[in-house]
Amino acid sequence: MVSFCTEVFYNPVCERVTLSLSLSLCGSTLCGRCFFEYISKTWVLKENMTNKLMTFERKIMRKIFGPTRTDDGCSRIKTNQEINDTLKEQNIIGFIKKQRLNWLGHVERMAEDNIVQKIKRWKPMSKRPTGRPKTRWEDNVLEDIKSINVCNWKKVVQDRDSWKKVFEQARTLYRL
Repeated sequence: MVSFCTEVFYNPVCERVTLSLSLSLCGSTLCGRCFFEYISKTWVLKENMTNKLMTFERKIMRKIFGPTRTDDGCSRIKTNQEINDTLKEQNIIGFIKKQRLNWLGHVERMAEDNIVQKIKRWKPMSKRPTGRPKTRWEDNVLEDIKSINVCNWKKVVQDRDSWKKVFEQARTLYRL
């Protein structure tokens, strides 16, 4: 998948100004998503990080799609709504949430003696600082699971086919 993205990204056709909308959308989505696919599975998404990622994605899309021509011949920057309509609500936040659910399924099916399972279940011996606890990765993922109404997810995740159905349900919920 990464090699395809680099081919699309460095393809000389992509450097032309007269680039078709479908090709630019394909290239930006694939290259951006390849990058985020590997680094975002373990992210804790806080509100400020979500806003920054959405701003980043819209900024990139504005550069790719370029300005919009008005009826009087002037050009203007595309609005957020125009970008969302073009992307059909397929934003990077939904993609990250989908990837986290995929990673959760993978981790939960691992053997108990696996190092990833040990790290996931590890509890530090020291006391937590006073105040509101920090949001953990597991808290974010459980919130995503609640949003798609999955009951008894620990049993569902052990069956790969059932988890794929949940994963597809998340894909439609996040419009991916």
